[in-house]
Amino acid sequence: MDNSGSRESGREIVVPGELLAVAGKKAGPGTYLDGGRVYAAQLGIKSVRPDSVSVVPLAGQYIPVRGDLVVGKIIDIGPSNWLVDINSPYPSPLHVNEVPWRVEFGETGKFMSIGDILLLKIVDVDEVRRISVSMQDHGLRKLSGGMVIEVSPSKVPRVIGRDGSMIQMLKNMTGCRIYVGQNGRIWMDGELDGILRAVRAIKMIEDEAHSIGLTEKVKRLLEEKSGKGA
Repeated sequence: MDNSGSRESGREIVVPGELLAVAGKKAGPGTYLDGGRVYAAQLGIKSVRPDSVSVVPLAGQYIPVRGDLVVGKIIDIGPSNWLVDINSPYPSPLHVNEVPWRVEFGETGKFMSIGDILLLKIVDVDEVRRISVSMQDHGLRKLSGGMVIEVSPSKVPRVIGRDGSMIQMLKNMTGCRIYVGQNGRIWMDGELDGILRAVRAIKMIEDEAHSIGLTEKVKRLLEEKSGKGA
C-alpha cells in the first residue's frame, strides 16, 4: 500500500522532508539529495521523469529563472533604465541597452511610461538574486491595450498545457491574443465576450490545476459560454 503522501485527483501531494526516490533518480527542482536518496524540499506535486524526480510547488511567489518569458509592469523610471515589477520579491531593472530603440541618457520617459505592460525575457539572475531583463529578442515588446490577470506561478504550466495545447485552445476558442508569463501574469486582448470567456477558463484551470480531464472541462466551459454547447 502506497501511503507516502496524500493524493488529489490522482496526483501525489508531498510535504517537505518526504522521501521521493531511493536510487537511480537525480534530484530535480524542489528536492534535495541526502545519502543517495531524494527528498521533497517543499510542499507540492511529485513529478517523476525517467531520470529525475522533482516537486512542483502548490503556491508561492515567482522565482526568476534565466530564459523565462515574463509579463512586467513599469513602476519607476531612471535616466538609463526602467524599474519593472515582474511579480517577484526581487527588483528588475530594464537597461536602455536591452530595448530595441536607441535611447539617449535621460530620455527613457519618452519611450515608455510608468504603468506600461511589457513582454520580457529574464537574461540573468546572479547569486544574490540581481535580475537582468531584456526586450532584445523576437516577439518581445510593449503590450498596448488589453488587460492583465494573475494566477499562481505554479499553475502556469497547466495554463500553457503540454506542448502549448491548452493555451492554443484558449486562443482558438475565444479569438483572443494571449501572452502567458512564467511569473503568473497573463495579458490578453480581443472582443469583450472572448476576454470574459478566457478569464473564466483560466480561473477554472487555476482552481482545478491538479484534476484529471481538465482540458475537456475547459473545452466544455468555453463551448457553453460561446453558445456552441448542446
